[in-house]
Amino acid sequence: MVSGMPDILWIVTTQWRAQACGYAGDPNARTPALDALAADPRTVNYTQAVTPHPFGPFARAALLTGVASPENGVRDYWDALPREARTVAHALGERGYATAFFGKWGVGERDRAAPLVGEAAARVPVPREARGGFAHWVGFEGGFLLNDPWLHGDGIMAGDFERAHGYQSDVLCERAAAWLERAAVGDGRPRFKVVSLEAPHPPYDAPTPVGISRIRPEDVVLPANVPRGGEVGPKARRELAGYYAHIAATDAAIGRLLARLAPETIVVVTSVHGDMHGAHGLFRKGWPHEESVRVPLLVRGAPGSCGFSDEAVSLLDLPAMALAWSEGRAWCCGRERAEISMPCVVALPHQCDRVWSGWRSATEKAVFHADGSRWDLAGDRD
Repeated sequence: MVSGMPDILWIVTTQWRAQACGYAGDPNARTPALDALAADPRTVNYTQAVTPHPFGPFARAALLTGVASPENGVRDYWDALPREARTVAHALGERGYATAFFGKWGVGERDRAAPLVGEAAARVPVPREARGGFAHWVGFEGGFLLNDPWLHGDGIMAGDFERAHGYQSDVLCERAAAWLERAAVGDGRPRFKVVSLEAPHPPYDAPTPVGISRIRPEDVVLPANVPRGGEVGPKARRELAGYYAHIAATDAAIGRLLARLAPETIVVVTSVHGDMHGAHGLFRKGWPHEESVRVPLLVRGAPGSCGFSDEAVSLLDLPAMALAWSEGRAWCCGRERAEISMPCVVALPHQCDRVWSGWRSATEKAVFHADGSRWDLAGDRD
């Protein structure tokens, strides 16, 4: 470290809702690494943390810039983060940090006519000037290849892609750990790195590594707000069986990465949004319900508080947190509620079908349609 500036690591997953952790009481979740992280006396568990936008590109742009959509330039699902956008990597790089990004970018330029899943989507190039100011970048735009991902970036022949073999979370966590170990014998600068994982996003039937067992659908414990009867319950059981397998596999990968960190590293683990999985009869994300908007947020080793916090924290706050920590300061939320919205309708199957905006506090939640009428949040905590 330089002048006492700490190393900072963000681990960002996809579709991992706050409820789906062992430490949160989910009977289906096998998350020993995150459970141990949550139990660490140096960790603060932000129990009411939310995404500012429960859909990938909007949330990722907000996470990187600390500015909500559409103000950050991402107004539509297909918009790329503007190349001139200022990110947390720019700010920390100017303060002397070595910055690195590994994994899913998710805010690049994409072809609207191309499929969202598969090799073509995974091999969309992200030019160096569109990588948000990260000095070292190895990743992919998307594709949801939870196994054998295609990677490009630093250390890979310019303009080319490399097929990595293995489970995506394992591959990316290993790449990040190796970079950290190389950088540790480098110029002594503090390091800021982001590990961006697609799991546990669908396809939920994608294979998991050897040793990760899958719950039988009939053994999944469904929450009370998943309707019984009809097709919703059986569909939720099938999805959740795969979802929890990918959670277990990704938790194991995260655990191996955490074991290789310097003990003074500040660690953040979160997700860009959740998934409904049949709650209120709904699936996927974008909806203004707990399962979609509330995300895990564990922070270990930061100056200041530890234990549990019910502050109105959002992913929008992470850049400001990192800047405070780089100066050795504790970060304070200082607000009573967090703003949440869906900036536009994303015309994909099962996703939220309307624009809405609202807010979330430690004790209540309000959501409104674009016309100003209030959304019915029956079954959610109000």
